[in-house]
Amino acid sequence: MADEILVVKTPERIELQFALATIGNRFLACAIDHAIQALALTLTAIIAYNLSEGVRALSRSVIGDTREGSLWVIAIATLASFVIIFGYFVIFETVWSGQTPGKRLLKLRVIQEDGRPISFFSALTRNLLRGADVMPPLFYSIGLISVFSSARAKRLGDYVANTVVIKERTAEAPSFAEVFEGEIIDSAMRRIAPPVDFQGDVRVVTLSEILAVETFLRRRYEIPERPRLWLAWRIAVPLLEKIRPYYDPANFNYEGFLEELLARYRVQTKYQE
Repeated sequence: MADEILVVKTPERIELQFALATIGNRFLACAIDHAIQALALTLTAIIAYNLSEGVRALSRSVIGDTREGSLWVIAIATLASFVIIFGYFVIFETVWSGQTPGKRLLKLRVIQEDGRPISFFSALTRNLLRGADVMPPLFYSIGLISVFSSARAKRLGDYVANTVVIKERTAEAPSFAEVFEGEIIDSAMRRIAPPVDFQGDVRVVTLSEILAVETFLRRRYEIPERPRLWLAWRIAVPLLEKIRPYYDPANFNYEGFLEELLARYRVQTKYQE
């Protein structure tokens, strides 16, 4: 089944495309995160138990040790547990730009609906409603119903925070930081193939043909290597016959030719505007 695609148009009229995460990957990523939380809570309890007589007494009865040292250990352990339970997702999604350890392993990321990185307040907002999504506890029944009924696979927290969960591109895809912090925001304009220099008039290329080139260069990160090479050849051959460029065959590759063609076309149309 083809991935559901989120299409975002930037103020510069550049189209960004993101593959929405599947429910299976999201659930697995969440299970990994909850396992990490459980492990962290267990380690916190073990450390506190070994450091404090009060915690050991508390484990045997409701009344704890009132000695100052034990109270400090109990207070720190309680604070650590609170951070692990309620701050885990917020902290990681803020620091890692929409990723937690589980999402990073499954190559998922939370972003704003407009394609921009998630902010602290968005991460806080979407995770404040996690308690409602997990009901009944840890089964995420309400969250699953919300995801299945949403065109963009959004749980309750995503609706409130205006966020979505996407799949990271692989292979030579630019990183999330590069997409929004680099000078070139359009992934079609990123050079990843060996450069190809040629002599020829790109003005003979039609708008529909250049749009086909742009679409391929944007989507190639999601295409396996062999189909991608075939598509590059399939798109480039008619253009080569049309332009009839002069180039060095020893340094030629179809994907590099398409990158250079698009770059030159953009420059020429910019000067013609």
